[in-house]
Amino acid sequence: MTKTKVVLLTTLAMIAFAANSLLCRLALREAHIDAAGFTSIRLASGALILWLIVRLRGGASSRHGNWLSATVLFAYAAGFSFAYLTLPAGAGALLLFGAVQATMIGYGLWRGERLGVVQSGGLVLAFAGLVILLRPGLSAPPLEGSLLMIVAGVAWGIYSLRGRGGSNPAASTGGNFIRALPFAAMLSLLMLPRLDADVAGVLYAVASGALASGLGYAVWYSALPGLRASSAATVQLSVPVIATLGAALFLDEAITARLILASVAVLTGIAAVIMGRKRQ
Repeated sequence: MTKTKVVLLTTLAMIAFAANSLLCRLALREAHIDAAGFTSIRLASGALILWLIVRLRGGASSRHGNWLSATVLFAYAAGFSFAYLTLPAGAGALLLFGAVQATMIGYGLWRGERLGVVQSGGLVLAFAGLVILLRPGLSAPPLEGSLLMIVAGVAWGIYSLRGRGGSNPAASTGGNFIRALPFAAMLSLLMLPRLDADVAGVLYAVASGALASGLGYAVWYSALPGLRASSAATVQLSVPVIATLGAALFLDEAITARLILASVAVLTGIAAVIMGRKRQ
């Protein structure tokens, strides 16, 4: 694979991941759809597009994946949707990314990984950034939405850890999307009194599932063989930045000094940890 193709695929994948936050926030902020409905349609459309991709490649996604991974996938998707009932897109993307990376770094520490001075400083800086973001004040994101997004990030971190080293990540993700559908159906039944959707809301959810999630993951998995592990981790630092800029352009969300300061601290800190691993 040429470097140009790797860069193009990676860029498209990062835009797709950031678009998930924008589509979800747009759908829920304007009350086009309820959070449970968004979750169900997103998972269903994501499962369909991944199933089609795997079938075109001559495989069967239903044979891959497992129920535990599907459970944490559903926890991520549901927490993500309900968090965006109140969270701005930029702050939500930063909290999600920070929680994912904290989960994966924490797992490494639990397994006995040692951090150097630079890595330790980066970890402290990233934590300080989250404290800055969540500190009470006029521009602080809502606490309930923030906690839900952190739960979603932890769930996605666990899902990512469970999927590391898989021989067919697209098929595994497709299988897990399919297995997550019964959980989504149960959630929608529980939230039936709040069911509310219009055409725009359904289209936003389908776009999030089929394009930003299903195709986004497929593109990302295609780019991964051309990236080093450290590069793959570092390039994901761009997702909260893209989401924040997109929210300002398309959702008229303000880019506050608090969000800028927190973003710089969190992303710089995580980059220090990742680059420290690369040197080791």
